[in-house]
Amino acid sequence: MSFLQIKGLSAGYGKSVVLRGIDLDVDEGESVAVVGKNGAGKSTLLNSFFGGTAIKGGSILVGGQALEGLPGYRAPEHGVTISPQGRLILPHLTVQENLQLGAASRRKGHWTLQRVFELFPILQERRDKMGTALSGGQQQMLAVGRALLGNPRVLLLDEPSEGLSPILVDDLVSCFNKIRDAGTGILVVEQHLNLVRRTTQRFVVMAKGEIIDRGLTPDIDSDRHRAALAF
Repeated sequence: MSFLQIKGLSAGYGKSVVLRGIDLDVDEGESVAVVGKNGAGKSTLLNSFFGGTAIKGGSILVGGQALEGLPGYRAPEHGVTISPQGRLILPHLTVQENLQLGAASRRKGHWTLQRVFELFPILQERRDKMGTALSGGQQQMLAVGRALLGNPRVLLLDEPSEGLSPILVDDLVSCFNKIRDAGTGILVVEQHLNLVRRTTQRFVVMAKGEIIDRGLTPDIDSDRHRAALAF
């Protein structure tokens, strides 16, 4: 059984339904992408892990524990953390203080501050700088490092390449593969297929709140999958 299981999930905001019948799973040490155009419901899917939506039906299970109905802060306790879209770095805290926020759930595991510094050496170099004094790429590393300090079994990434140059995306690709190789699963919401091709094993395509296609990433450029991506 996969560690993360989404079954028949329908969710939205207030009375509005955005997601309809989502089925998706991710195991530890596996990397899965959710792709699709703006407005497809990708970020809404991730928000549903943390109480950010109204669940209309279905379930989200992490390690067999149902998340729907729990306060948002409980998700990290059960092994799911997120690097959010926009990074959400706290401006009044240093790099190291921003990182240490990720350990608030006190989950035990192999992701320590030192291991995060080994993965992102620039964060160690600038540990005493204010978090928002970093470049965009460094802030993305900070957001990922903060999430890793929660010692997740599955890490959620929401548009990690947004606003970054191709060189910085290359750096993230290397880091995401190291995270996966260390046994941490990844569920990444991403529009840029360059990153998806190089970091994930499987993908699903979302459109209008539904999954309309899925497959193995090496096959993502086939005619069938390209048609779904263009929808």
